[in-house]
Amino acid sequence: MTSKLTFALNHMVAPGLKPAAFFALCRQLGLSDVEIRNDLAGNAIIDGTPAAAIKAQAAENGISIASINALQRFNAWNAVREAEAIELANYARDVGAKALVLVPVNDGTGQADAERQRNLRTALTALRAILGDCGVRGLVEPLGFEICSLRSKREAAEAIEDIGGAATFRLVHDTFHHHLAGEPDIFPGMTGLVHISGVDDPTVAVPDMRDPHRVLVDAADCLDNVGQIRALVAGGYQGLLSFEPFSPVVQKLTDPRKSLVESIAFVRDRV
Repeated sequence: MTSKLTFALNHMVAPGLKPAAFFALCRQLGLSDVEIRNDLAGNAIIDGTPAAAIKAQAAENGISIASINALQRFNAWNAVREAEAIELANYARDVGAKALVLVPVNDGTGQADAERQRNLRTALTALRAILGDCGVRGLVEPLGFEICSLRSKREAAEAIEDIGGAATFRLVHDTFHHHLAGEPDIFPGMTGLVHISGVDDPTVAVPDMRDPHRVLVDAADCLDNVGQIRALVAGGYQGLLSFEPFSPVVQKLTDPRKSLVESIAFVRDRV
């Protein structure tokens, strides 16, 4: 089963690295896939680095860009969101990224029944045309936080089916958010990307888990990453497992290679 595991790095692993150094880190680990982000202050994409420059740096390191992470508040569709979506979809196309991650509103608004489902379908319908024109896939990422407007992968899958969006959209299975949401279903056939991170603090209650708790996966993991990945692979998932830790402990490592090698080995061994 381990032969099917293909790992990737989200730039959140080492947000202080410029893209070329980040791509080199990935290459040094023997990996060939990355996720780049548009929310890293002082770094690409937010600093205005042209897509052609990032594409060239990735190619020099033999790296494939799996996604841009992310269009935020995608399910609060309006003129501003549309403009952001068009800009990011164009950048994804030009940089050679296969997909754009879609992150829902996460501030306690838009949670009401009927409103929640309607907003989701409105956004997906509009995004289907925008992403389709650019040849970019949309990766819908439900978040497990109690204040999120899209916690359920089932709701996301049903909306994608309802709007005829199966050719454009897939789900992100984030092991952290899946654990927080408490939703048993995993939808491996609808999953286009898996984000992996662990929580090693046994004192924090699930409702209190936040991004800074998210570290690399090891034997102290409280989220059952190994069980989640086993279930996804058993269900037929053969895509990327992308490391996305948000803990300052990980992000401030001067050389994260050793920790990443250990985490990759741990997951391979256990799964």
